[in-house]
Amino acid sequence: MGLVHSPCFFKVIYLCIDMRVFNDLKNLPTFRNAVVTIGSFDGVHLGHQQILKKVNDLANSVDGESIVITFHPHPRLVVYPKDSSMKLITTIDEKVQLMERYQVDNVVVAPFTIEFSQQSADEYIQKFLVEKFHPKYIVIGYDHRFGLNRQGDINYLKWHGQEGGYKVIEIAKHEVEDMAVSSSKIRNAMEKGDVGAAQRLLGHAFTLTGAVVHGNKIGNKLGFPTANIDIGQKHKLTPPTGIYAVNVLHNRQRYGGMLYIGSRPTLREYKNQTIEVNIFGFNKDIYGDKIQLEMVERIRDDVQFEKLEELKKQLEKDRLSAKKILEARQQPREEKKMSQYPRVAIVILNYNGQAYLEQFLPSVLASTYPNYEVTVADNGSLDDSLAFLGERFPQVKTLDLKGNHGYARGYNLALQQIEAPYYILLNSDVEVLEGWIEPIIELMERDPSVGACQPKIKAYHNRNHFEYAGAAGGWLDALGYPFCRGRIFSVTERDSGQYEETQEIFWATGAALFVRSQLFRELGGFDPDYFAHAEEIDFCWRIKRAGYKVMARPRSVVYHVGGGTLNYNTPQKAYLNFRNSLFNLLKNEESHRLWWLIPLRLLLDGMAGGLFLFQGKFDHIRSILRAHRSFYANFSKMLKKRPQISERIQKVSISPAPNMAGRYPGSIVWQYYARGKKYFKNLVI
Repeated sequence: MGLVHSPCFFKVIYLCIDMRVFNDLKNLPTFRNAVVTIGSFDGVHLGHQQILKKVNDLANSVDGESIVITFHPHPRLVVYPKDSSMKLITTIDEKVQLMERYQVDNVVVAPFTIEFSQQSADEYIQKFLVEKFHPKYIVIGYDHRFGLNRQGDINYLKWHGQEGGYKVIEIAKHEVEDMAVSSSKIRNAMEKGDVGAAQRLLGHAFTLTGAVVHGNKIGNKLGFPTANIDIGQKHKLTPPTGIYAVNVLHNRQRYGGMLYIGSRPTLREYKNQTIEVNIFGFNKDIYGDKIQLEMVERIRDDVQFEKLEELKKQLEKDRLSAKKILEARQQPREEKKMSQYPRVAIVILNYNGQAYLEQFLPSVLASTYPNYEVTVADNGSLDDSLAFLGERFPQVKTLDLKGNHGYARGYNLALQQIEAPYYILLNSDVEVLEGWIEPIIELMERDPSVGACQPKIKAYHNRNHFEYAGAAGGWLDALGYPFCRGRIFSVTERDSGQYEETQEIFWATGAALFVRSQLFRELGGFDPDYFAHAEEIDFCWRIKRAGYKVMARPRSVVYHVGGGTLNYNTPQKAYLNFRNSLFNLLKNEESHRLWWLIPLRLLLDGMAGGLFLFQGKFDHIRSILRAHRSFYANFSKMLKKRPQISERIQKVSISPAPNMAGRYPGSIVWQYYARGKKYFKNLVI
């Protein structure tokens, strides 16, 4: 069974942004105040994660670097090469990927050879640990043994500490034993197909990673085309035969899928065991590509059918079951209660919005979430908004920003003065519904990789339709043009429940933006040079470049008036949108695309000017010219921001590659104007 062709076989190359990976002991750098731990870390499970946290915290306390030393191949496979019983929870590639998720500074994959195993305990300490790493601290288990015939132990390591210039931090006996038990339980669970139990012990999904290879293409005939996976690691633990619901990661994108592991008993002429996945909504040609499968739940055992038609009917049931499982995992469990409700700061940036505050602030103050505070940051209003708030809503905290700093700088100044794990940036012209906060905070608490999120945005004056600014989640096309689920250019769809699923998007609207406060600060907040408009797209692009997710959570609903401060159709709005959209590309797009993309966008802007000419919008044409002049004037300034932004992103990144979910590979301009695709649901994503 199979999909099709890719020009080259994917080889894993560690392009880790925040974490460095070293595979050659001869070319190690000089580490700063190294805090070292050593081990196999198979699975990088919850017990290991506690050790990694201890190492990271200790490194931070001494302004040092955390270093994990692990070995490849696994020492047991070298010392006992004929032992086929060894089953690894993670391959070395998966292990390194997880180390970066848990924010280790450096991973050293030491080649384990017979020669390495022959070192004496003294040589191991002096020539390996001290000379290579110059550790300040070594964090190690009480039972750690090293050197020829395992002659060295933790006491021997401590005894050499003063001479070697390091201190030993001992991992307690119960912690080490708990980790050993956890590893055994994870293996036992996966060997039984109990994916849920394994995930609870791992703290993340059990994964299978491999290359897509040619199969017998039986799946195509059955209507279930599959990608056959070659794991390429004979010691990697493989779950038992059967059908599984999985998430599939390919080329920075995540898809749902149905996995089969087995020897295909119904197809008697094929007896070899295969690992193959039917990827939902996917028809790309990916032979040779690397994909990763996250195991979610086992659906059933492998079964032999008398006829292919019976197998096909069962596969249809299996696909439906897999989709229901995956959808259920994206929905909050109603019975689940957050053990603690993290503090949420709702921040409303106000400029001459007294009428909106009077109308909509009561709905915000009626929010059912039990731990929130509302702050109105005033951006130099001339309508006595602050006096009105003090008299009408004394329970609301106010900040006087002493002037109109625009949306971007105004929020930056306000949020510098507010402490809470989560910010909600809310426009003053937004009506919120009961229970609008809970679904999003529950999602962000459940998934730490979600950096920002938005609710469904509906139109206040046309309540059955989506609203322009965000709709059901923002996307970006290949040329940098933004659009939304539910809104393409000026066409907004009627909300008939077509976009109810929680989904990764590319950008979340600034009208009701939920964001982790620490991430907002670490990424530098909004770019104040934007003043207003498209700054949330720029900020979300940085979030995505750091590997985080941006989500839309339609179970949360708000109603937005839109254009409350600056009408959507004004020349000033057009100026800011055209200019800031170009700024976004110059700051965030991959450098090898800019040389042709910027000229093309300038040309397309000229075509937009022709459309405005046809419509008689002469002020809008002047806005485009003004936007281009500003872009040229600020070109060098924005270009200089690229390395500064990249440095910030590197420090917070959780992935070796940016997360491109929500990036449309085609041109929305072409789809809209040439092909008449006015609705998001009609696009082929």
